[in-house]
Amino acid sequence: MDFGKLSDISRVNFALPPNHPDTLPLLEANRFDKLASPEVYIGTPVWVNKPWVGHYYPATMREKDSLLWYGKQFNTIELNSTHYHIPGQATIERWRQSVPQGFTFCPKFPQLISHEAELSRSLDMTATFCEAIAGLEEKLGHSFLQLPPSFGPRQLKDLETFIQYVPESVPLCVELRHPDWFADHVASLELFEVLEKFRVGTVLSDVSGRRDVLHMRLTTPVAMIRFVGNALHSTDYSRIDDWVVRLKQWFDAGLQKLYFFVHEPDNITSPDLAAYLIEKLNATCGFHLKMPKKFLQAKQGELF
Repeated sequence: MDFGKLSDISRVNFALPPNHPDTLPLLEANRFDKLASPEVYIGTPVWVNKPWVGHYYPATMREKDSLLWYGKQFNTIELNSTHYHIPGQATIERWRQSVPQGFTFCPKFPQLISHEAELSRSLDMTATFCEAIAGLEEKLGHSFLQLPPSFGPRQLKDLETFIQYVPESVPLCVELRHPDWFADHVASLELFEVLEKFRVGTVLSDVSGRRDVLHMRLTTPVAMIRFVGNALHSTDYSRIDDWVVRLKQWFDAGLQKLYFFVHEPDNITSPDLAAYLIEKLNATCGFHLKMPKKFLQAKQGELF
């Protein structure tokens, strides 16, 4: 993910901002049975990555089986391929059958909808897309609408019209990048009121060069976090540590569902940091999330 990427992170303040004042009250108002466990989904943005073969995938794995093995390691995927084309029914069915029960896909809306036209002029394509991803059935998680930096507060009405058109069977989160959404208090207030009214979640992006998009405002008891690391720099781990503390607070307040997607350069080391996050959440929150398994390859001379 190139958005917010910096070549020099030495001056970045990676401290998490405080909670938006409306986040904890929102979670507490939507609190469910304290005995029920929240749903926690942690994954990466890709399932095909050759460097994972022999480490997170078996050395003998065929590339066409990447999703099958990814589903054995993680329980969600940030489905970016749908940003570039709407998959056909056969593809959707193949994806659905390749992963185990409990796995969720989080599809990104096509760029023809989110970037290349007014949202309200893309309703026919939106209907086609929603019908397609609905074929994932119980393995459909929250979809997300990533809006470009050009989409600003003046287009709030267009966004409001659009989200009312998306069927309730397709849960939705929205990622916004125009700086005015966060610099203009009135604009952000109006935005979050609309999202909360229609039970649409927000996407929180933790990226080096745009700390403003980390607004820490939840509008539903669902958090979708896109974390962009820096090649396992020491700050990647300290940032994850900070997130675990914050997430523990949110879970205690009533967070019902978490999606956390770990991005790294070329995503080669994304599984390593995702595993670190899972380990820390298990220790801090008392979860029993499945740890991804590493395949240890025998070295020459170790077979006898």
